[in-house]
Amino acid sequence: MDVLLDLLDPKWWLGMLGAFATIGVIAIVFAETGLLVGFFLPGDSLLVTAGIFSTAAAAQGFGIAPLSLPTLLIGAPLAAIAGAQLGHFLGAKVGRRMFDKPDSRLFKREHVEKAEHYFEKFGPAKAVVVARFMPIVRTFMNPVAGVLEMDARRFFVWNVVGGVVWVEALLLLGYFLGKKVDGIDKYILPGVFVVVLLSIIPIVREVIKSRRAAVVVPKGRHHAGVEQRNHPGV
Repeated sequence: MDVLLDLLDPKWWLGMLGAFATIGVIAIVFAETGLLVGFFLPGDSLLVTAGIFSTAAAAQGFGIAPLSLPTLLIGAPLAAIAGAQLGHFLGAKVGRRMFDKPDSRLFKREHVEKAEHYFEKFGPAKAVVVARFMPIVRTFMNPVAGVLEMDARRFFVWNVVGGVVWVEALLLLGYFLGKKVDGIDKYILPGVFVVVLLSIIPIVREVIKSRRAAVVVPKGRHHAGVEQRNHPGV
């Protein structure tokens, strides 16, 4: 449990990375976006926290050097875009074989199914952008888009839009909070859970809707069968 909490705590990551925190954040964004095994890495919370600790006051309170905001504003979107491009490329080249493996601690077929669900629900362009703000789904959306043969040029355009909006919005939100809220570093861990909760709300809603639909459909089929037996000539 302690290890899991550390992995979810962006302050732990920044403390571990030390002087290489700025480059480390960029590398984690790439891995979380482009590598299937990176889905457990912090994304939203790490970007907000990186923005917070790019302010001198917050960084000093945590005992680290401030992260370079200009470097993050340039490097992190590029990493997010490059990671997604890698995921799309692998999905297009390898195909569904990427997902033909049994469930394990790191791989769950339901993650792929959620990404496919949003791809079909929103359509390719909107799904690529919306997925950026949904943990786990954003990792699996890119190879799923490749497997489902989303045009590479179209994917690139919406990948750039989603990557830039997602990264810049969260970094600047963190920077603003770091500037305006005294002692903000004390509230980061509770804030992480709030961010994660808000991020998974759409996923939870879809799961509930899917389960309700699964219950309703069999009932409808049952009534149709009863009606047909009562009126065999229909």
